[in-house]
Amino acid sequence: MTAPPRILYCNCTYAQVVPKEVKAAVLQQLCAAGANFEAVADLCEMSARRDPGLRRLAAGGGLKIAACYPRAVKWLFAAAQAPLPPEETEVLNMRVQGAAEVVAALLAPTLQPNLPAAKPASSGAPTATPVAG
Repeated sequence: MTAPPRILYCNCTYAQVVPKEVKAAVLQQLCAAGANFEAVADLCEMSARRDPGLRRLAAGGGLKIAACYPRAVKWLFAAAQAPLPPEETEVLNMRVQGAAEVVAALLAPTLQPNLPAAKPASSGAPTATPVAG
């Protein structure tokens, strides 16, 4: 039997790009449901400090994150040298999703991975355009 996904809640304290009402409702509903979750003040700030906690979170497998855009969360962890495994990570976007939708996904027993796949490296060297002189 596999362990249920872990939940990470970002309060977006410093950037303040997530609507306050959504953040508050998600946090209140997680608490009311008795959910086991980890809350952080701000993933952007943790990434800037290369907080070792991000490596611990990324390495644990099965992680649902309530934060911002999935691509932004992916790169915040990558910048802190803590890449998230795409097949084991689901990011809920509190900037665009409502609190009810975010909480329902966080409390669901299954993980719906949604991190963007890595883009393939370009093949070949950059080309220069000649300039007429």
